[in-house]
Amino acid sequence: MRPITLIFFYLFSFIQITEAQVKPVFDNGLAQIVPEFEDASKWIKEDLWVETEFDTDGDGIMDRMHVAVIRQEQTETEGLKLPVIYNTSPYFAGVAQDSPGIFWDVNHELGETPPPHKHPEVVRRGKRPIIYMGHSKTWVPRGYIMVYSSSPGTGLSDGSPTVGGSNETLAPKAVIEWLGGKENGFKDRTGQEKVTAYWSTGKVGMTGTSYNGTLPLAAATTGVDALKVIIPVAPNTSYYHYYRSNGLVRSPGGYLGEDIDVLYDFIHSGDESKRAYGNRVYRDSIMARGIDRETGDYNDFWASRDYLLQMDNMKAAMLMSHGFNDWNVMPEHSNRIYQKAKQMGLTTQIYYHQFGHGGPPPVEMMNKWFSQFLHDQENGIENEPNKAHIVRAGDAPSQPTSYIDYPNPAAKSVRYYPTKELSLSQKKTKGLKKYTLSDDVTIKGENLIDLSNKDNRLLLLSPVLTNDVHISGTAKINLSLSSSKSAANLSVWVVSLPWNENEDALMTDNIITRGWADPQNSESMDSGFPLMPGKSVDLSFDLQPDDQIIKAGQQIGVMIFSSDQEFTLHPKPGTKLIIDLNKTYIELPIVNNAF
Repeated sequence: MRPITLIFFYLFSFIQITEAQVKPVFDNGLAQIVPEFEDASKWIKEDLWVETEFDTDGDGIMDRMHVAVIRQEQTETEGLKLPVIYNTSPYFAGVAQDSPGIFWDVNHELGETPPPHKHPEVVRRGKRPIIYMGHSKTWVPRGYIMVYSSSPGTGLSDGSPTVGGSNETLAPKAVIEWLGGKENGFKDRTGQEKVTAYWSTGKVGMTGTSYNGTLPLAAATTGVDALKVIIPVAPNTSYYHYYRSNGLVRSPGGYLGEDIDVLYDFIHSGDESKRAYGNRVYRDSIMARGIDRETGDYNDFWASRDYLLQMDNMKAAMLMSHGFNDWNVMPEHSNRIYQKAKQMGLTTQIYYHQFGHGGPPPVEMMNKWFSQFLHDQENGIENEPNKAHIVRAGDAPSQPTSYIDYPNPAAKSVRYYPTKELSLSQKKTKGLKKYTLSDDVTIKGENLIDLSNKDNRLLLLSPVLTNDVHISGTAKINLSLSSSKSAANLSVWVVSLPWNENEDALMTDNIITRGWADPQNSESMDSGFPLMPGKSVDLSFDLQPDDQIIKAGQQIGVMIFSSDQEFTLHPKPGTKLIIDLNKTYIELPIVNNAF
């Protein structure tokens, strides 16, 4: 062999050896498990830091986010580049323990200055970096690198939590930019030795649940180029909608008395020496001025924490997921973002199920989205005619019923009026008497359903259904009322009766949807005015979106009452609400068989 030929032979051999031998595998546009990627003992695990463009712990140095990387050994031994699935959270390093006094006291009259509550000290658990890595076993074997980061002021990340502030949007943006090629990564928290994401293709997807689902949306609102797709699960898309409802101070389900400053304390697990600064600047100043538990009105503070208002630059594709029976982060959070994404022309679909908080789409569905937008597999997502996937009651989460859109385009708003017998009818009855109910927060909502309880609620009943009724969309209540006091809670439940009290009752068996409002805010969420005893106000507000089938043999009930023991403030019993039945009706979005 001639020398020149020998040189080319060895050069070709070198190229063949250094080229990645193991690559992702696809079947029908879906990433498959690659045996060479499965052995977790061979995964490369690194703790790194990414520098941001903000300083929220007051030390004069740009905050760095703690990042954990899990990648296949072939990204090192064979030079393999792969896309990234990124998960970020304020919870990775542990949270404050619940203790008496850390929640706001809800036992006071509306409009009063609430009693003060305690701010606990939070101590991060463990001595090494703590990051939950549960997504890795699903996605690393399928040819994705997993990257995790702790939010500002949590774990080993610098900064301070702001609970929806700009740094919680810019932090994941900085990590995504690093994954896209920016040289803002470092080997340690304070050193100057840089590290690059040389193993990344520069394409990033994000997913997570609850707060961890909020942050992908926050990152996407920046329009950062490397972020191609997000799959938020039960995201909190507006902190006002999480802690307030139509002008009313309302707690998220299961956390009576929580507010944004309580959540701040709950997650503040970062550097203890920097905590006093964050407490002073963010919790005790910005939050204290903005939360306004006296009126519950919408203001600039809440507007700055509403991601719907920040979506103009968003370009990532989005698969949204939520539960219709999520009374913590309620389903309006996902619906409002999904509707806006459609208006913007973004590639988007929605997956709804009948369970509570959490519940991601099936892995196969997520895989399809990640494969399309991160691995460039043309699997047809943009051309799918059905954009909405609804898990019916009793069906497996992997077997949703698909529709062209949500709400179901076949749904029509049907208006139902009260009758003299307090039933619901499409025909309006004239000359109805006013109905007076007395507030008593000591009675649970489910106990108010009792047909013998007429003093503490108004219950309007449909006839017994002779056919299944499919509800799809957002119900709206319209009513006219007066109050015996200058302020009162207003709660509305739409229920399926008879109430199923069995232990094996499904979440869909009883409550169809519900909503809350402050009658003082009958004209605007931004400002309210004290009620004048005896003077009626007209108000209209949406209940939570839903999609379910009410079975024949049931009755649909609309229950109007005042204080909701699990969600609202707890004033002393006795406030009277006088409902003008002549100006009261409900609009239900019905696909078929209007009763």
